[in-house]
Amino acid sequence: MLDALKQISEYGLVGELLLLGDFLVRLTLVIWVLSQKRRSPESRIGWILLLLGLPFVGTVVFLLVGETRLGRIRIERHRRIREALDRPEIHADGDTEARAHGELDRSSSHLARLAEQISGGAPVRGNAIELFGDTSEVIQRMEMDIDAAKIHCHLLFYIWLDDTAGTRIGDALIRAVSRGVTCRVLVDAVGSKLFLKSTLCERMKKAGVQVKPALPANAIRAIFARIDLRNHRKIAVIDHGLAWTGSQNLAEADFALKPKFAPWVDCVVRVVGPVAKELHILFAEGWFLDAGESLVDELLQPVKTQESGVVAQVVASGPNFRNHAATQLIQSCIHEADEELVLTTPYFVPDSATIVNLATAARRGIKVTIVLPRRNDSRLVGLASRSNYAPLLEAGVRILEFEGGLLHAKTITVDRRVALVTSCNLDRRSFELNFEAGVLVFDRDFAANLRFLQQSYFDRSVLVDPSAWSERSTRTRLLENAAGLLSPLL
Repeated sequence: MLDALKQISEYGLVGELLLLGDFLVRLTLVIWVLSQKRRSPESRIGWILLLLGLPFVGTVVFLLVGETRLGRIRIERHRRIREALDRPEIHADGDTEARAHGELDRSSSHLARLAEQISGGAPVRGNAIELFGDTSEVIQRMEMDIDAAKIHCHLLFYIWLDDTAGTRIGDALIRAVSRGVTCRVLVDAVGSKLFLKSTLCERMKKAGVQVKPALPANAIRAIFARIDLRNHRKIAVIDHGLAWTGSQNLAEADFALKPKFAPWVDCVVRVVGPVAKELHILFAEGWFLDAGESLVDELLQPVKTQESGVVAQVVASGPNFRNHAATQLIQSCIHEADEELVLTTPYFVPDSATIVNLATAARRGIKVTIVLPRRNDSRLVGLASRSNYAPLLEAGVRILEFEGGLLHAKTITVDRRVALVTSCNLDRRSFELNFEAGVLVFDRDFAANLRFLQQSYFDRSVLVDPSAWSERSTRTRLLENAAGLLSPLL
């Protein structure tokens, strides 16, 4: 860095003006970072170190990805669609038969109220929910649901590949369109960039399937909006009352983009009932933001409650929702645990408050278990994840590393009575930047089923031994801790 500054100074007045300009810009950005109310202390420190430590480079990086900017048009569209959706007759709990506030125990009620404050969706009863942990079975059942569709098929996915799984769903949509079913597809512009250029996508469009990219990214857009804000949701809504969501993208388990980490191991739920309507609202919001078409009229259709159905609630987060929404939900799950808490996630780079809360839960006698992949598809994230192990192991948290592929399931069970299946990772990107969605289920039978699936992950994992962990090499510690310093920026 000093050599670079010396070279600039050799240009005399021009060099000095460049140095002065760079200093003033960085000073302004540092003041801006310090003045922001919604930025975490760790994020402030990370950005200030980058701005002060890397002249020019730090400034460019901050201007590109340092601010959560959705763009003027998208912000205005979001305001308009939220106003249109903020009507009792739109939401599932507007139907008195679906309301479930009085059916929850005190602990679950606290969690449900927080979730409602975060994303606006209330807990609703009468939902038939199935749990899936097998990629092939999910694709088969989803294809069958699309083949049975009579009104519409609305799909929103972060990654859609033109492999066997993606082609099966694409062909099912083509068949649906030929029957007169309206089919709309929204895919993330970055996660599904190969699909958007594929022959499969072209065939779908020619057949009449409406395909739109979510959050388009290019150099020009980077000037006006942050291009690394991604739509990470995985949602399929069929005929308004049936929906799928969870961690699985539209791709085979061998995941052609990164085959050496395969198989991808996911967890998905299929919902029939009022919660499907809440997931439909999320699709409608995303469709309006990126396609400009309002689906509000379709959302006015009532959805039947299912006899003997369970109480469940959609939880959404994103840069257009209340700040730290996902973090607050995760921490509330931790606080509500009395006996056992199990979390599974592929990426574990949370904020310091979440680490402290997990450690505190273990110290107060809660059996806390976290399951992560032993081999992560991102080496940097894998190292950063391991930098968080020490304080958790010292507190008594059990950490298991999954050896059966890349564990991609994002799940939580609380005391085997409350369950969360989501697209949200336990990392800063999912907490603060990505659009995410999940379903919170208040039912002991469903929670027991999810806990059984989590146990199957345990059986294919190795337990991290605290004693052995404390004896790892100095080089390994340095790499992990260096990656950990970058956590606020990952």
